[in-house]
Amino acid sequence: MSSILLLTSSPRAESLSTPIAVELAEKLKNQNPGSVLVRRDLAASPLPHIDDLFTGAIRKPAEARTAEEVAAVKTSDELVNELFAADTIVISTGLINFNIYSSLKTWIDNVARAGLTFKYTESGPVGLLTGKKVYVVLTSGGVYSQGPAAPLNHAVPYLKSVFGFLGITDIETIYVEGLAFGPEAAEKAIDAAKMRVQEIALAA
Repeated sequence: MSSILLLTSSPRAESLSTPIAVELAEKLKNQNPGSVLVRRDLAASPLPHIDDLFTGAIRKPAEARTAEEVAAVKTSDELVNELFAADTIVISTGLINFNIYSSLKTWIDNVARAGLTFKYTESGPVGLLTGKKVYVVLTSGGVYSQGPAAPLNHAVPYLKSVFGFLGITDIETIYVEGLAFGPEAAEKAIDAAKMRVQEIALAA
């Protein structure tokens, strides 16, 4: 049975990244009867930031942790299990200050776990989350996929670096950009994104 993990991170009620990501995840599910769709709304249900208790706990074997330490890593363990179970990960985020929303960054901090999602070897780090596909729906007021503002797009290189470190290299970005350039430009960007969503679903 295939599993789709949907991560939405926009705090905005009028978010465009969220509905497009939801549409993609639901279409992928419909194309694969019997598949499971797991959704995490990282904005509506913020995850705990990692702290000293957490970082100390994850450096210990599970059986050596105190009750307080077990509680500190409980959510992280759940997130890691969801990630391992997923064949496809759909992520929505806006480009804010040239990078991803902090809610999504916190999710990454919770799932990037040495010994669980990656390991260190004599030849360097090795990602343990292989064979998965990631789709990123990225919205922005300007155009950051190409052109003079492209160097300011730290979101996509960052996500590719993080997921690549964890063993996931099959990553596609669906840009919904130029939204601040007027209603016509916004409509065109949304239509193009929805068309790509339909193409991806049909090919699944």
